[in-house]
Amino acid sequence: MKLLLIEDDAQVASYVSKGMQEAGYIIDHADNGKDGLFLATTEYYDALIVDRMLPALDGLTIIKTLRGAGNTTPALILSALGEVDDRVKGLRSGGDDYLVKPFAFEELLARIEILARRSAQSADGADTKMCAGDLEMDLLARRVTRQGKDIDLQSREFSLLEYILRNKGKVVTRTMLLENVWDYHFDPQTNVIDVHISRLRSKIDKGFSTSLIRTVRGAGYIIDD
Repeated sequence: MKLLLIEDDAQVASYVSKGMQEAGYIIDHADNGKDGLFLATTEYYDALIVDRMLPALDGLTIIKTLRGAGNTTPALILSALGEVDDRVKGLRSGGDDYLVKPFAFEELLARIEILARRSAQSADGADTKMCAGDLEMDLLARRVTRQGKDIDLQSREFSLLEYILRNKGKVVTRTMLLENVWDYHFDPQTNVIDVHISRLRSKIDKGFSTSLIRTVRGAGYIIDD
């Protein structure tokens, strides 16, 4: 599961990021509202943790903007403002939950787990099933088929295909794959991506005349219909 934390307090951000990573989550961090909104609108996240008072753009404005654009990613608001009116305003702005600072990490983790589970349960078929041409991916069943034929993928291959499908019609760069599939925020200078793309292609294209994942020379990879 991938999270986005938008928090300008370095100590809180470090505390939350470390805890979430230890709990098995991938987490990105933005220390201001402008960068946070950019990430939230250009990357896929399972849930957002948004501080209410941020430089450049406040947390409630970020959530209102996302909701206005049709983005329904669950958002938990963190705030030192804990009065009833403050919490109500946060929820009415589009937040799904509201946690007052200071907080126990265990409670934050539990709330995020609940939001993510609720989101998965309420998602419709368009959110949990993706396709490109005759290839179909069912996220809930963890199943990939092409023309109805099951394709057996390893966990990393599944995640790689999922990310490429979520960006169908767009060029996916090496950096995007390193950060979102491998959680590397640096280039390890290896051919790990090339190897996995080659293995993925060999599985989804085996027995078919067309290759679904195309290489865009000097840019990355793309999949479309």
